[in-house]
Amino acid sequence: MKLIYKYILTVLVGCTLLFSCSDSFLEEIVLDRYAPESLNDRLGFDAAAIGLYHHFHWMSTTDQDQTLIGIWHLGTDILWAPSGRSNGDARPYFDYAQMNSMDPAARKVWTALYRLINNANILIQNAEGGQTTGMNQAELDAFNAEARFFRAYAYNMLVTLYGDVPLLTEALTAPKTDFVRTPSAEVNAVIVEDLLFGVQSLPSPGNASFESRVNKAMAHQLLAEVYLRIGQPVEAEAQADAIINSGRYSLVTGRYGVNANQPGDPFSDMFLEGNLRRSQGNTEAIWVMEAENPSDVTGGSSSNPQQRRLWVSGYYDIPGMEPTDSLGGRGIARVRLNNWVLYDLYEEQDMRNSKYNIKRQLYFNHPGSNYNNIRGQAVPYGQNSEFTLVNGNTIRIFQADTIWRMTPYSTKWGHYDDRDPFGFGQWKDHMRMRLAETYLLRAEARFLQGDLGGAAADINMLRARANASPVSAADINLDFILDERARELLAEENRRMTLVRTGTLVDRARRLTGTVPLANGEIETTNGLQDFHMKMPIPQFEIDLNRDGELTQNPGY
Repeated sequence: MKLIYKYILTVLVGCTLLFSCSDSFLEEIVLDRYAPESLNDRLGFDAAAIGLYHHFHWMSTTDQDQTLIGIWHLGTDILWAPSGRSNGDARPYFDYAQMNSMDPAARKVWTALYRLINNANILIQNAEGGQTTGMNQAELDAFNAEARFFRAYAYNMLVTLYGDVPLLTEALTAPKTDFVRTPSAEVNAVIVEDLLFGVQSLPSPGNASFESRVNKAMAHQLLAEVYLRIGQPVEAEAQADAIINSGRYSLVTGRYGVNANQPGDPFSDMFLEGNLRRSQGNTEAIWVMEAENPSDVTGGSSSNPQQRRLWVSGYYDIPGMEPTDSLGGRGIARVRLNNWVLYDLYEEQDMRNSKYNIKRQLYFNHPGSNYNNIRGQAVPYGQNSEFTLVNGNTIRIFQADTIWRMTPYSTKWGHYDDRDPFGFGQWKDHMRMRLAETYLLRAEARFLQGDLGGAAADINMLRARANASPVSAADINLDFILDERARELLAEENRRMTLVRTGTLVDRARRLTGTVPLANGEIETTNGLQDFHMKMPIPQFEIDLNRDGELTQNPGY
């Protein structure tokens, strides 16, 4: 990815044509820095492709509202919201009574995805019909497939989250105000066509110089998920088979990498900075979105990712505690794993529940000499406590808790840079796809075909690695598969997408997150959830500006 971002500095990459009708768009100002007709050689095509990665990275890591990433997990079946931490744009996604057509998060997601689609369409259009020099058909097809992957990814999110959505397969070069919603079946057909083209024309995985660029395995994985969503489990199983049987990937079962000689386990190793990429020993990684600290690599990250601040507890708030690498850096606990995850989801011996993967107990770690007499002692929970320091001063911990500041947390997003102890940005690679999920997708496909034994065999691959008890065919149903996804992919998958895709969001959020008030209101659970919340609202802003067509709203909004 270093090379990718260096290219950005040498070429003019804008890729900012907006599909959605914003005020600036309607003023007919040209917003992109290159026109489609400028894509006539490899440098231009590479610039356009890198622009897609740049925008995709920004979508996933924007710091414009660090609460936005919370919508993919809050209000599902795995999280509560500590009331002491503002959750901004994410609030209507657990306090559903506040959700309406003006929801800012729904608008931001919609706009970002359609911008990605339009940028992809520019590249596709030129790969298929532009005037190019010095490029053969195979090279053009590879760029075409790369763009089609991102278009398929965006449309898969849109149709999952919003239902019927406008379908755009040609680049917009002028304002358009007559959009209509295209039936999901037609959108799905384009998604499948794009990804089938990808599995034929994308490069095979294995090029270490560009290991984070789109490859065949990534297209297979996304296509398996799409086929499951549209009710084609036979085809989904075939796509998962293509990855599992390729011989290129294997589950991580032994210690490796930067902390291999330190306490830990193979599961936690996969998420350490310096361990996520295949070139760093991660044999399970299919797609890793790479990032570098911009201080080290110019353009190494397109924004300041906020995942750590969302997930890691606010332990820095506790006297005697300092942000440190071993604790994942400085988080602010915008979310808290719910009691179902913490106390009911895992068997005691399950590696995925180890202290290296879910941090439950904190110990005083302040390096100052005045803390020598308490350093290493467990921070007490649930009571007011006083500690006398070496210099005679007293520190007081008022009702230390596990629900607001010292919340138990997944360590997958831990990251620390001693040049930035405040930790605003998190310049750490993001795991987007790995082999464990491929097995889970195949298990789901087999379950939907009635092959319960095959589904159990796939799930047992993961449970054996995690030292969890094996399951039998009789244990397999959709709920169990979703439970296993939570065990394996906690804090990693887009949980809302998974539950909406499987039609289980409302049931599981009500049943496992619930509406029971806890700890005098310090935890906010799911409130006001109704069946229509399975879909997000079509942004009212887009409806209002679409003056020459009817862009209908989803029911309930």
